[in-house]
Amino acid sequence: MKKLKKILWTLVILLVVLVIAAVIVAGMFLGNIIKAGMETVGPKITQVTIKVDAVHLSLLTGGAKIEGLVVGNPEGYNTPQAISVGVAAVEVNPASVLSDKIVVRSVEVRNPEITFEGNPFGANNLTKIRDNVSGASAASQKPATNQTAQAASGPGKKLEVDDVLITGAKVHVSITGMSGQAMTVPLPDIHLTDMGKGTDGITATDLTRRVLDALTASTIKAVANSASDLGKGAVNLGNGTGKTATEDVNKITKGLGGLFKKSTN
Repeated sequence: MKKLKKILWTLVILLVVLVIAAVIVAGMFLGNIIKAGMETVGPKITQVTIKVDAVHLSLLTGGAKIEGLVVGNPEGYNTPQAISVGVAAVEVNPASVLSDKIVVRSVEVRNPEITFEGNPFGANNLTKIRDNVSGASAASQKPATNQTAQAASGPGKKLEVDDVLITGAKVHVSITGMSGQAMTVPLPDIHLTDMGKGTDGITATDLTRRVLDALTASTIKAVANSASDLGKGAVNLGNGTGKTATEDVNKITKGLGGLFKKSTN
């Protein structure tokens, strides 16, 4: 009898170990699947390149880590990327992974590097990407007429995202008309909550749009608050370009003021 119990306990322990190992291996494969999905579906939503170094996922805890996320720039812009993120930490409710709506408890994006290129109150890289996502979001509200249209509108899986925090962000600013001058400004923390609550949830496209809306608005405000620094820099330019640059600063500051009012409404 004792020998039989020992054999049974050994089998139970072996089974538990095998289950845990299977979950770990499955998490590794799912991480690769998520990475491939981000690099495939993401560009259809944003219309820019998206690269990810790695995605690490634990099915046991629901924790995930995204490393080396790089969002490219639209055509016509000189800088190689618009956004780069070293590490993003994600917490998911594991029980929701196989349900109709995935519940994401939290997303924390740490120390992203953002490049703002163009005109703050006109064409620029961030608003172009945001407009691309808004177009994809609008398309997703219409019935897809074919598989290509359906793929472009984003995945059908719904999400609930309880908390998004973007912290430690820096913006590298290159404004059109400033004679090549550039600056780097910090962004205040961006905090979004309770997105996709209820049975309907939210699509990945709409989630991307909301985050980009907040990021773009925060960036423009930071540029507006730093416009005076650009003005100080302009007066130090050579005699041949100082007057023109100062005039550019006055135009930019005036436009930023109007845009700042719009973004706060």
